[in-house]
Amino acid sequence: MPRHLDKIALISDVHGNLTALEAVLADIRDRGIERIFNLGDYVGKGPRGREVIDRCQEVCEVNLLGNWDDALPDPDRGFDNEAFRWWLAQLSDGQGDWLRKLPFTFDFLLSGRRVRLFHASSTSVHRRVRFDHTEAEFLELFANTPATGDGPVPDVVGYGDTHDPYYEVDRQRRTLFNTGSVGNSMDDPTPVYVILEGVYGSADEAPFSIQFVRVPYDVETELAVAAELGMPELAEYTSEIRDGVYRGEMNDLDGPKYHRR
Repeated sequence: MPRHLDKIALISDVHGNLTALEAVLADIRDRGIERIFNLGDYVGKGPRGREVIDRCQEVCEVNLLGNWDDALPDPDRGFDNEAFRWWLAQLSDGQGDWLRKLPFTFDFLLSGRRVRLFHASSTSVHRRVRFDHTEAEFLELFANTPATGDGPVPDVVGYGDTHDPYYEVDRQRRTLFNTGSVGNSMDDPTPVYVILEGVYGSADEAPFSIQFVRVPYDVETELAVAAELGMPELAEYTSEIRDGVYRGEMNDLDGPKYHRR
């Protein structure tokens, strides 16, 4: 008998883009995938953080903390502007507290591999590790830290944050991948998510795979909603979700207003 393989959809960095999220969720549903893990950044940049949180609370088995989820509702955050105040006011009562209390990491077994998921790095949701990282940065992602806690170190690490999907394996079979972004994908602005396939919860070796999926959606509908709601920084949002050009790179490569992907 063929061995049953479980499928897990990993989504990340929706950033208030409900139109993109619904398109991705429809694709996940059409594939018969019922287990969805979210790697964080539900809010900011896009107009419907409240609705994105509500939807992810409904459909995601695992929800993790992102840098925007930590920073936006933080009463002591140092950065503030009109857009941040608007995105925060868009949340409903209790959502800010829910975001800031989300777990940092999630570990599980899949086909004999120890998988660890977090938003940005093994040390903080605010520490970014890009695809062109150093060997030391690669190794740090697999290390136990005060943020991840103790326990067996992972063989597979998945994260989001940078909005740039990639996949990498070293000679010790350590596997690193970035999910990319559902709602704010850079370079290619088409939403992207990851499907992990294997035997969930099993310590026995079995087939294992990582698949990246691009899902087209109606960008203009999303932009129309943002305009109708009067969201600040609409031009920057348009540049990102229509053209894949990060707002920090639009006018001033040396001194962008802020770098929170």
